[in-house]
Amino acid sequence: MKNNAETAATLLADAVVTDKQAIADAFGKAAKHYDQSAAFQRQVGHHLLAKLPSFNVAGSQVLDLGCGTGYFSQQLQKRGMQVCATDLSSKMLEQARLRCGGLVRYVEGDAECLPMPDNLFDFAFTSLALQWCDDLSVPLRELRRVVKPGGQIVFSTLVQGSLYELSHAWKQVDQYQHVNQFLSQKAIKLALAQAGCTEVDLEFQPITMYYRSAVDLMKDLKGIGATHIHQGRKAGLAGRKTFKALESAYDEFRHEDNQLPATYQVCFGVIIND
Repeated sequence: MKNNAETAATLLADAVVTDKQAIADAFGKAAKHYDQSAAFQRQVGHHLLAKLPSFNVAGSQVLDLGCGTGYFSQQLQKRGMQVCATDLSSKMLEQARLRCGGLVRYVEGDAECLPMPDNLFDFAFTSLALQWCDDLSVPLRELRRVVKPGGQIVFSTLVQGSLYELSHAWKQVDQYQHVNQFLSQKAIKLALAQAGCTEVDLEFQPITMYYRSAVDLMKDLKGIGATHIHQGRKAGLAGRKTFKALESAYDEFRHEDNQLPATYQVCFGVIIND
């Protein structure tokens, strides 16, 4: 029989696998209509793209980690880069293949255990994917492993305080968690240090999107597949009465132009691999 430590380790491993599968399933369900709700993701990705060199990159090998529907894989390919599009969701990769065709290589893979050899890429690009990992230092170490010494890794991830308006409104409705918790700036810096990243440039920036209603925001979150909550929440669907209460609570933030803000705290990072 297994001892208590072995049993606990097995249960933890099973929970991690289940969590990863739940994340992949959530994004897989959103794959076909993801682009219709991804205005924020595109804004963040373009800001991150600008941190890559704009010249002398033709022919270089680049990893697009968490590629989604391949929007930025296509942007990278247009720069003449040899792109490897990687995602946890096979259905997202199907959409990326429809967008980019045979000009890009596609690999289904986990950011925490990349199915690639060491020192393969000149660059790595990963936008709004790493926040889904339990320990940020793990995918950062993997990125350092697959990127050549002297290569460049650019990443964006969400930071503590993202969607605080939505979180605050839900707290007026019930005691359950409806918004994911994200790492603090201090925790992100610690993860970078733990991953051995010594030459790093970080930019922390709030980005606010606007909606007519809280339900419109929730539809966008569902549309991009960002519905998996790492921490437990109430099972089942919220009813009309619940959403009415949410709208009332969110109205506290409504601007004079009748728009509701949804503020994300975003970290943009540039790592020179050593």
